[in-house]
Amino acid sequence: MRPETLVRDHTVYSCVMGSRAFGLATDASDTDRRGVFAAPTALFWRFEKPPTHVEGPAEEQFSWELERFCELGLRANPNILECLHSPLVEHADDTGRELLALRGAFLSRRVHETFSRYALGQRRKLEADVRSHGTPRWKHAMHLLRLLTASRDLLRTGVLTIDVGDLREPLLEVKRGEVPWPAVDSWMNRLAAEADEAAVRSPLPEEPDRRRVEDFLVRVRRASALQPDPYDEVVQGVVRPWGVGQR
Repeated sequence: MRPETLVRDHTVYSCVMGSRAFGLATDASDTDRRGVFAAPTALFWRFEKPPTHVEGPAEEQFSWELERFCELGLRANPNILECLHSPLVEHADDTGRELLALRGAFLSRRVHETFSRYALGQRRKLEADVRSHGTPRWKHAMHLLRLLTASRDLLRTGVLTIDVGDLREPLLEVKRGEVPWPAVDSWMNRLAAEADEAAVRSPLPEEPDRRRVEDFLVRVRRASALQPDPYDEVVQGVVRPWGVGQR
């Protein structure tokens, strides 16, 4: 089955991410779309497995296969967790709505490590830019401040908030290069220290609810396995009804 067919016919959840979801969009902002597709179970019985992710078919579109999405979510991957909490949901079927209802099962104190590690990698790139060019990539600096804020607040409250709210204008000032790098650097240091402090007494559980997520995945796979697999029943370009001529 072609990757774009998986996205077209088997997407269970899709949303808008990026600046539009974060409340940081301007007239020039792209529309980034993210989604989750559940590949038919029968495709996993073959030597060639379904893809774990698909880019496209539209511009700025990226989708994960359900199992990969859940696996990354249980690891507290920032992109996955934010995707699950986007305020701009474009599509959710019954499976997608159940996935959204599981959002809390993915959250744990692991977010401190994963968000901090990701932030550290991004910060090193910004610092390299400052050393080489005198200034960072201001758009990346803005988004790193947003991520650090979301991480701190998640550890404090147990709730992942995507929209930056009242921070929109201060963050856009950073994007426009109107805030000196030392002030931005200090802001990042403060947010990182506050996240460290919040992690000590966070209301989040130590570990995600892996069993609950796995039970959901197994039910989705089992239900799909009971459905016909028309993609394996093509004879001379004609789809043969399930069960006809089977031996």
